[in-house]
Amino acid sequence: MQISFHGAAQTVTGSQHLLTVNGRKILLDCGLYQGKREESRQRNRTFPFEAAAIDAVVLSHAHIDHSGNIPNLVKQGFRGRIVCTAATADLCGAMLLDSGHIQEEDVAYVNRQRRKWGEPPVEPIYTQEDAAESLQYFEGIFYEQPYELRPGITVTLYDAGHMLGSAIVALECRDPADGSSRRLVFTGDLGRPQSPILRDPACLSQADILLIESTYGSRTHPPLEESAAALQETIRRTSRRGGKVIIPAFAVERTQLLVYLLNKLYHQGGLPEIPIYVDSPLALNVTEVFRQHPECFNDETRNYLRHEDPENDIFGFRQLRYIRDVEQSKRLHTFQGPCVIISASGMAEAGRIQHHLKNNIEDSRNTVLIVGWQAPNTLGRRLAEQAPVVKIFGKEYSLEAEVVRLNGFSGHADLPGLLSWARNFAKPPDQTFIVHGDLEAAQELAARMRNDLGYQKVTIPSLHQTVNI
Repeated sequence: MQISFHGAAQTVTGSQHLLTVNGRKILLDCGLYQGKREESRQRNRTFPFEAAAIDAVVLSHAHIDHSGNIPNLVKQGFRGRIVCTAATADLCGAMLLDSGHIQEEDVAYVNRQRRKWGEPPVEPIYTQEDAAESLQYFEGIFYEQPYELRPGITVTLYDAGHMLGSAIVALECRDPADGSSRRLVFTGDLGRPQSPILRDPACLSQADILLIESTYGSRTHPPLEESAAALQETIRRTSRRGGKVIIPAFAVERTQLLVYLLNKLYHQGGLPEIPIYVDSPLALNVTEVFRQHPECFNDETRNYLRHEDPENDIFGFRQLRYIRDVEQSKRLHTFQGPCVIISASGMAEAGRIQHHLKNNIEDSRNTVLIVGWQAPNTLGRRLAEQAPVVKIFGKEYSLEAEVVRLNGFSGHADLPGLLSWARNFAKPPDQTFIVHGDLEAAQELAARMRNDLGYQKVTIPSLHQTVNI
């Protein structure tokens, strides 16, 4: 068995891990790398392996840093199965088309600028048509139902509790020579226990090889209730000074969580009477997918849906307005008075959020509310770090708005959560690889797994490192 770590190695983006076993090549995730624009374009356009040689993809969940380069993989010759949960397949139906659309729009804008400078045009990594083509290779399966991926290789998906349809991947690999088998477990992104809407992450008791994420491997999250109270106070404070709250939020999971919490705050009388806009066609489409997959909800949410007034929608309330139309979105740029605008993308690297930011960050009455992890070199990271000047669409803007960071909304397990989950194994895996985390977070988690849990072989792989097992 051989594992090559082609993404999310000592960073939190671009998840891609290539497993070679029994002569077959299985790709765990195929995500887009997010970072400096030119570096991202080059890394995402060119795979460090032959796409046509991949036998299958096992996709942990639909977030773009895990799924977003699948259309390019198919464009370059992949023709195998893409195995994931049914909810993930449905989400990718919306998200990959949206990703192709954003890339087309961004390239169109860039090429207009390049023409002015006398430079040759660039091509999108993939288009909406490429994304649509890739969807035919998806195959949704149920949680906890073994599925033969290839002879001698069986995959079972367990609920990761991170977002709708997210999965912990367990691969049983049988050696055809002697009949022995080894079990590889890949956490994907592991969720937090007792989170709203979704079920807790499933606990597994056995693994020979473990790939575990470490996004928050050096942090402890504040309680969600504390962050919800801070959300309420931020909106009230900004409203009192006549400002807008601009929230870059991932269209999947983070937007739905915010809407759920705002719904509760509204019905508790905790919000001022101002409009709240979700300006993201993708978020609207994704919310509809959420409604179609109650099997992913926790008992509290299912009971709420079963017993409450059908008109009392957990993803909608009187003040909330979803925006799909482009002209409606543009009208928000000249909206006068307090409001909340939630828009994608979550790292402010593309989409309508960039327009809302450029129109609002130079007004000190306004607030930019950061509610998720921001990759290095993204606009979201520069805003979170309160850079005095930021570039949007190639033009410089002064950051005069208040910036508030709330880390308690994360859908990732923190250090105590990761250790608690890893403690469920009957014995430590023979080898553990820590992925999907900045180096500091990965090192902290590795040290604690060795010292607290008795894990002996813990490795933090570097980008493109290959390990024979």
